[in-house]
Amino acid sequence: MDKLWAPWRVTYITNILKKTRGCVFCRIFKQKKDKQNYVIMRSAHAYAVLNIYPYNNGHLLIVTNRHVGDFDRLSCDERKDLFDLMLTTKTLLSQTLKSQGYNIGINLGRVAGAGFPGHLHIHLVPRWKGDVNFMPVTAHTKVLSQSLRALYEGLRRAHTRRL
Repeated sequence: MDKLWAPWRVTYITNILKKTRGCVFCRIFKQKKDKQNYVIMRSAHAYAVLNIYPYNNGHLLIVTNRHVGDFDRLSCDERKDLFDLMLTTKTLLSQTLKSQGYNIGINLGRVAGAGFPGHLHIHLVPRWKGDVNFMPVTAHTKVLSQSLRALYEGLRRAHTRRL
């Protein structure tokens, strides 16, 4: 089996953990500065936010409002709301970016790859045919075709049209 290593990503994770006191997801939830933090939408028990260190254009995180690290600590209403928000956000990405597929992932615990193991979140990563090229391998660079600000504005417009 071939493996593609991306060791440069660990710098992002370790820098976030060093710079941030407390939980970044709890801070974003409490701040209510949605535009500044790239929060696309909020529901009763969760919110959707752009990942500021995306694996691909449109990489979103669906985050529980409560600081819990695993599904077994969520109520049925919280679990349903979390997944409903993920589905709604997936629809917004499809409308806005015309994505052809998705990677949807949940890392439970640090050994499973969770950068923030104490706060449950779902990764929603849009994909397109040919979206992976030689740049990450040869130049250690991921080319993203759109700024976070432009993507945020497009997703917010799509969300507003749905209301």
